[in-house]
Amino acid sequence: MDVDLTADQRLFHSTTRDYLEKSAPLSRVRELADRALGFERDWWRRGAELGWTAMLVPESLGGGSVSGSPVVDLAIVAEEMGRACAPGPLTTTSAVLTGLVRAGEPFADPIAGIVAGESIAAWAVYEPGHGWDPAPPGTRAEPDGDGYLLTGVKDRVESGDQADLFLVTAAAPDGPVQLLVPADAPGVTVTPVWTLDLVRRTAQVSFEGVRVGADAVVQRGAAAAEAVEAQLRVAATLATAEMTGAVARSFDVTVQWMFDRYSFGRPLASYQALKHRMADNKTWLEACHATTSGAAHAIDEAPERAAEAVSVAKSYVGAKAPVIVQDCVQLHGGIGVTWEHDLHLYLRRVTLDRALYGTPEDHRRRVTDLLERSAA
Repeated sequence: MDVDLTADQRLFHSTTRDYLEKSAPLSRVRELADRALGFERDWWRRGAELGWTAMLVPESLGGGSVSGSPVVDLAIVAEEMGRACAPGPLTTTSAVLTGLVRAGEPFADPIAGIVAGESIAAWAVYEPGHGWDPAPPGTRAEPDGDGYLLTGVKDRVESGDQADLFLVTAAAPDGPVQLLVPADAPGVTVTPVWTLDLVRRTAQVSFEGVRVGADAVVQRGAAAAEAVEAQLRVAATLATAEMTGAVARSFDVTVQWMFDRYSFGRPLASYQALKHRMADNKTWLEACHATTSGAAHAIDEAPERAAEAVSVAKSYVGAKAPVIVQDCVQLHGGIGVTWEHDLHLYLRRVTLDRALYGTPEDHRRRVTDLLERSAA
């Protein structure tokens, strides 16, 4: 967490942590793992009442942030959800809201529903056989009257099995387009897909000749491309914040374990070699906090360097998070690799977040491209 949080942000942070600790302890996460749905709507609606879905939405559309830095505020929630391994469509909902808010008043009603937690929106951006880069999309939007005929398949759609709306990135003859499609529209088929994370569900969504009107067009052309880039930055930053929270919790649990567990009459924490390992992990953890905070602040305050800051954070945290959590598992010895111990829940979370919205390798290439472009 950013040490420079304001008093209001600290209150928001403590309220969010308290709600997650009481409503979504790890025992509850394990219960949800055995159910068809990854989260309960009433639970998400109460989270929305705390402001989780309002941060990116201006007051004129029914939202409002805590500090005036919406992504920084939202990263607080994401980090706490990582600490709790909590379920919920925070990342995908925030990506959709980023796009809808850019379109403004015509989408006031769906924005209001999402902010209230009454409806769930998912960003359908990935496609089978494609990596993280959504451009150019293979899904086609052919002109049909004043609207479009949508055909294609999206996969890795986060919370797609519980979504009421899909924000679909597609290719039209005159450039990219983003369309807001109801999940119950004729021609839409949703197939749940298993993921490594026990409560983070995804789905494959097929669009077979889905007809949408002009009122479904969120953005098109250059505006759509810019919206997709903005959505990616927000989604990648929240995934990074979530990983940082999961690492912080794993680190705290492991430190406590090393003071409690004795070997040859001494606590594990007294062994010099193990101290060195934890010192390395602590240094990397603080760098995870710093790069994540830098990305969130850049999106809010310095958009000209946001792309680079986001990719630096996603590549660094994505590379370090699984290493730190895996080391925490090993430092717990045999119990660290059992199903009963909670550390595997965190390892699952960071492994999935590492891959979503670009792997470390993807974002290193992106940083290189950005630097080469700025030097040209």
